[in-house]
Amino acid sequence: MTTSRCLVTLLLLAAAAATTVSAQEAPVIRLSLEDATARAVAASHRLAEARARAGVAEAAVDVRRLADQPVVGATAAYTRTNHVTEFVVPGPTGAPRVLYPDAPNNYLTRLNLQWPIYTGGRTDALELAARAEASAAGADVAAAEADLRLEVARTFWALVTARATVSVLDQSLVRSRAHLNDVRERLTAGLVPPNEVAAAEALESRQRMLSIEAANQRAMTSAELARLIGVDLGQAIEPDAVLELTAPPRATADALSAEARSQRHERTALQHRIEAAGLQERAALAGLRPAVAVTGGVDYGRPNPRIFPRSDTWNESWDAGISVAWSLWDGGRARAEARQAAGAATAARQRLAEFDSVLSLELRQRLLEIDSGRAAVAAAADAVRAATEARRVVGERYRAGVVTPTEVLDADVALLQAELDRTRALAGVRFAEARLARAAGR
Repeated sequence: MTTSRCLVTLLLLAAAAATTVSAQEAPVIRLSLEDATARAVAASHRLAEARARAGVAEAAVDVRRLADQPVVGATAAYTRTNHVTEFVVPGPTGAPRVLYPDAPNNYLTRLNLQWPIYTGGRTDALELAARAEASAAGADVAAAEADLRLEVARTFWALVTARATVSVLDQSLVRSRAHLNDVRERLTAGLVPPNEVAAAEALESRQRMLSIEAANQRAMTSAELARLIGVDLGQAIEPDAVLELTAPPRATADALSAEARSQRHERTALQHRIEAAGLQERAALAGLRPAVAVTGGVDYGRPNPRIFPRSDTWNESWDAGISVAWSLWDGGRARAEARQAAGAATAARQRLAEFDSVLSLELRQRLLEIDSGRAAVAAAADAVRAATEARRVVGERYRAGVVTPTEVLDADVALLQAELDRTRALAGVRFAEARLARAAGR
């Protein structure tokens, strides 16, 4: 064994030992697509934010709903005034009577009631608009979850293909090293010129570079999936992939478009926001109508300013009434707010129309992607059969002593490459199915 072979062997043993220790320190997580999706939904900060926003919208509904409820408040005040000369008049019996005493210490408490009983429909319109916005926020949560599921599916199938790519390129690296050793032995025997060794070394270097790139790509994809499911980025993940194809979609693009229009959460959110904008316009115009409220209160003060003559004692009084407020001229503010809401509704309607037009195109694209992917799977299956037969023939010839080990390795790598192409095609179809399901709102 040459020095270079010993060095390569030692490096491989060290790498294997390091991998074993790392595997012992961090056990591999084996996940199916369903498991990864469930973990991602539970760990997603994006979904948590969307749910929090939906909670804010629900709280806004309560704020608007309670706006027409009576409000009861209590106040208390103390005021210190300067001394004044008492105002005294003779009483009926001739005794002096104080009409305005010197009371520098003033205390006042009041229990107050305000109850709007008519707002021209403004309160009801604002409550309904808040409910529509809350429904839109709930649809946003469902849309964010659907986006997350699609992202997990994309990353999962990317990890499946990355692992298969690493396996094939590792085998190719082994083949190129064996080929390099074979060429060096032939150079020693005087059977090949030196440039053949240089070409083999260049090939081995390229295969090593491709193998490192594939390993790094696998590590990045694994880290991305780890981030989505809420585990440490260095956690090793092994996808438990089910690559068998399901039945092809039988629905037409028009049928899927009708299904998507009723189930896509983004479309539902747009419809609710159009409704909310219309209600905001109605609420703004209601500001042109009078508002009626019931008012009342109970005062308990010393002295009580409602009691005459004033006396430096605690006395109570009460009042009740109906107030009408009507903005006769507001400089056009209410109509400007109505135009603003109407413009928002128009913009949302145009966005909904654009969404519908893009939706039909997207569904047709997804159906065509699945059709092309299934054709690629069939072609890849034929290539696997051909590579399997070629490997069998090369193996028989090798046992007969008419081919070199390098040719056997070439046949092995060709078979692995064909299987990799089939894995990529199957993963592509599964991801295309996930994109079709997302587009249809399932």
